[in-house]
Amino acid sequence: MSAFNLSALAVRERSVTLFLMVAIFIAGIVAFLTLGRAEDPAFTVKQMTVVTAWPGATAKEMEELVAEPLEKRMQELGWYDRTETFTRPGLAFTTVYLLDSTPPAEVPEQFYQARKKIGDETSSLPSGIIGPMVNDE
Repeated sequence: MSAFNLSALAVRERSVTLFLMVAIFIAGIVAFLTLGRAEDPAFTVKQMTVVTAWPGATAKEMEELVAEPLEKRMQELGWYDRTETFTRPGLAFTTVYLLDSTPPAEVPEQFYQARKKIGDETSSLPSGIIGPMVNDE
């Protein structure tokens, strides 16, 4: 008994092979044309970063005199979730997270409020501070 030979079948049944090739080609074109076209998916990033520099300060000074007051002010936000702060000598890098349940339309307003609170707190930070610089994009 001979083994099944697909190549021989394709050569022998040319019209069937040509029909299947055309059908697969048309199906591919239809599938391509019905693909979704969203380049930028609709999602909102609900976090912002705040970077503050204070040349010559120790990591402990950055934590106690810069990061903690800013973190406390961020806790006043309506949709506040948490903050994560990384300090090192002369630098404090804080990430502010909003709740996952924050409506996307509310995020810009929350970031605006955060900027205002940071601006209000800046006057009570030690002199020589560079920033705070906010990135909410």
